[in-house]
Amino acid sequence: MADIKDEIRRRRTFAIISHPDAGKTTLTEKLLLFGGAIHIAGAVKSNKIKKTATSDWMEIEKQRGISVATSVMGFNYGDYKINILDTPGHQDFAEDTYRTLTAVDSVIIVVDVAKGVETQTRKLMEVCRMRNTPVIIFVNKLDREGRDPFEILDELEKELKISVRPLSWPINIGAKFKGVYNIYEGGLDLFTPDKQKATERVEIDDVNDPRIDEAVGETDAAQLREDLELIDGVYPEFNVDEYLAGRVAPVFFGSALNTFGVKELLDCFVKIAPSPRPVDAVERTVNPEEETFSGFVFKIHANMDPNHRSCIAFVKVCSGKFERNAPYQHIRLGKTLRFAAPTAFMAQKKSIVDEAYPGDIVGIPDSGNFKIGDTLTQGENIHYKGLPSFSPEMFMYIENADPMKAKQLDKGVQQLMDEGVAQLFVHQFNGRKIIGTVGQLQFEVIQYRLLHEYGAQCRWEPMSMHKACWIESDDPEAIEAFKKRKYQFMAVDRDGRDVFLADSSYVLSMAQSDFPKIRFHFSSEF
Repeated sequence: MADIKDEIRRRRTFAIISHPDAGKTTLTEKLLLFGGAIHIAGAVKSNKIKKTATSDWMEIEKQRGISVATSVMGFNYGDYKINILDTPGHQDFAEDTYRTLTAVDSVIIVVDVAKGVETQTRKLMEVCRMRNTPVIIFVNKLDREGRDPFEILDELEKELKISVRPLSWPINIGAKFKGVYNIYEGGLDLFTPDKQKATERVEIDDVNDPRIDEAVGETDAAQLREDLELIDGVYPEFNVDEYLAGRVAPVFFGSALNTFGVKELLDCFVKIAPSPRPVDAVERTVNPEEETFSGFVFKIHANMDPNHRSCIAFVKVCSGKFERNAPYQHIRLGKTLRFAAPTAFMAQKKSIVDEAYPGDIVGIPDSGNFKIGDTLTQGENIHYKGLPSFSPEMFMYIENADPMKAKQLDKGVQQLMDEGVAQLFVHQFNGRKIIGTVGQLQFEVIQYRLLHEYGAQCRWEPMSMHKACWIESDDPEAIEAFKKRKYQFMAVDRDGRDVFLADSSYVLSMAQSDFPKIRFHFSSEF
């Protein structure tokens, strides 16, 4: 039997986050290539090749060329077991990404060398900062024209509010890009544009080795030495503890599309990134090395397989060992469940697993038992926290466009809401169903998936709304008075909680001052 401590030590569970188009899915794919998990990289954007990226498998993703669901992929690399969670970069799916960040121990941020830090990246970095999640930055697309590397470093520090330390350094960029000097391991990697093959490594003794001059020419070699001297003068030496505490972000340079600089990133990552860490539950902090199993659901995905209407709940193992067919306690429902067919994923390909260790992500077939945030244990009554739903910013009435398919529509809407794609409210005044989302794109995704996965057609009707907020009070009379007065603006969420639909920020602030005994919440965790 494998020793749990060894299993935990070799696990690396991380998410790759970035702004759309910075090259996140391409990087994920190249990491899988090194792990031997796939043998040919899918050309993500090219329509000539119908081989789309391994991690973007939902139909709509193939059409739009963007990732809309978080994919989970596991593979072995050397002595390590790596679990990658590829997240949607598109801001309309930010919520899915925020939740994914609760299930990882570290993060790789991909930044486009030409565009630098973009809004979405800033927001995601805030979530990492809240949790002190260690971050490594990969500056991508060096084979295209972009900005000066020193300028990029300054921008990273300023925009992401974190100290950085380059662990590799580019020799020119764009058309003149010749390669990268690996500061972490002290080697020189020469660039040849090739999507399927890794880098050519020149073995050198140190930065003054004449082999560098032979490889890149004297002018570039002199520039490289000057840059490295400047780096050592400006940035303190790399300290792993500072990185693990979330205070310093190591930076690597490369081109994911050309598989360049990716292996260097991976080799350094497995050495320095944290193995699974203790997780906070409401009651206490849970240590991964504990004997008994515990974990939580951070994502639910309907219809992984279009031929079978099945949902899958993704469970992050936090402590102990998860075993197939063992009895586990579902804390919220108070029931004991056994799972006969838990799965592990390699994008859409999944295989049944007999056991899983802290840091692993297990897919559990779900027939409606799970909600996001549910805790599973071997009997102890604990609740994992920190999986909020944020209050939506866009709202539409959802109407059935085909009266014969009312049942399919209901079922589809329920399952998609379980996934946390959007939130459903029922208007108390007219009984109509309202869908709230963080972004416009989600309405299209919902409509598309209802049609293609459930055979149901929906129609959207616009409604003018500013915010939906959950309300509560210790004074039942205050709640009653509020609901009477705001009767036309009240709804309930799926858990039957009262939600106030404010149609403007003015109305909301008036309500807050008129009803001092009522607490208004903008996230579902309170």
